[in-house]
Amino acid sequence: MYPERAKPKSGAENGRKKRNNSLKPATQPHTNDYTQHYVHTNILPQRFVKNSENQVEGYPNLQKLFRLKEKHVARHATTPYGCRINIDEMVPTLNSWIHNDKLIFDVVMIGCLTDNQFIYPLLTSLPIDRLISKPGFLFIWGSAQKINELTKLLQNDTWAKKFRKSEELVFIPVDKSSPFYPGLDNDDQALFEKMQWHCWMCITGTVRRATDGHLIHCNVDTDLTIESDGSQNSAIPAHLYKIAENFSTATRRLHIIPARTGTETPVRVRPGWVIMSPDVILNNFDSVRYQEDINKVGTHLPMKNEIETLRPKSPVQKKPM
Repeated sequence: MYPERAKPKSGAENGRKKRNNSLKPATQPHTNDYTQHYVHTNILPQRFVKNSENQVEGYPNLQKLFRLKEKHVARHATTPYGCRINIDEMVPTLNSWIHNDKLIFDVVMIGCLTDNQFIYPLLTSLPIDRLISKPGFLFIWGSAQKINELTKLLQNDTWAKKFRKSEELVFIPVDKSSPFYPGLDNDDQALFEKMQWHCWMCITGTVRRATDGHLIHCNVDTDLTIESDGSQNSAIPAHLYKIAENFSTATRRLHIIPARTGTETPVRVRPGWVIMSPDVILNNFDSVRYQEDINKVGTHLPMKNEIETLRPKSPVQKKPM
C-alpha cells in the first residue's frame, strides 16, 4: 500500500491561509526606542517629549483652568519681596520674624535646582514648627544624590510628628548642558546618571482633599516636569512656584534658598512670595509692609465658581442605604 498523497489545496483555501497569516502580529513590533537612540546620538530621551512646553496641550478644559488659576493667583498676590541674607544668618532672622514680628506662613518652599545647597543642616535647625501654620505645606527640593539625607530627615521622630509626606514631584533637565543639570558629585564613573530633582511635599495638620477645597486644589498639576526653554533664565523655574500656587490657596508664601547661585543664574522675585536668598536680585522685605499687603489680599484666595467647576475633584462617596 502506498501512502495517500496530500490533495492539492484549492485556490480559496490558499487565499484563506494568506489572509489568516496577514492577521498575525509581527514578531518584532516597531517601537520608538529612544534608549537605543541615546546610545548612538548621546541625545537624552526627554528631548523628544512633545508637550514639555505645555503639559495640558490637547485638553481644552485644563488649559482654561490653568489660565483662570494664573489670573486668579496674580490678582490676589502680594508685592514681590526679596530678603538678601547670608546662609548662616537665615535661622536667626527667621527666629526674629517669628518672635518679634509674629510672622507665619502657610506655604514654605526650601531649596532650588542648585546642587551646592545646605538643606539638611538648615532643616535640622529651622524653627519649622513655629514658621508654618496648621494646616500648612512644605516643599523641599533636592537632587537625586540627596534623597537619602531627606528621607532620613523625614523619618526622624521629631519631623515625623510635625509633617506627613504627601507627594513627590520630579523635575528633569533636558541634557547635560542645562543649568539645572546636577552632575555626578563624586561618582564620575557611574553607569546610570541620576540627573533628576525631587521635591517632597509635606503637610502639617489635617487636610482632606474631598472636603477642604477652600485650602487645596488637588490634581491640577502633574507630578513630573521637564525643563523647557522658558525656564532657563532663572535659578528657579517659574513652574516650581506654579505647582505650589496651584495646589494651595494660601497667599502667605516663603521660599528659602540656602545656596549661592551667582549672577549667571539669578534669583528673581515673584509676586505673592517672600524669597530669602544670598543672591536674590531685590532686597526690599519689610515685615510691617508685608503684613499690610496680606491684610489687603487675605490669607487665602477667594472661591471662584468657574475654577471650582473646571478643577478635578475627588469622587463623591455614596451614602450607605
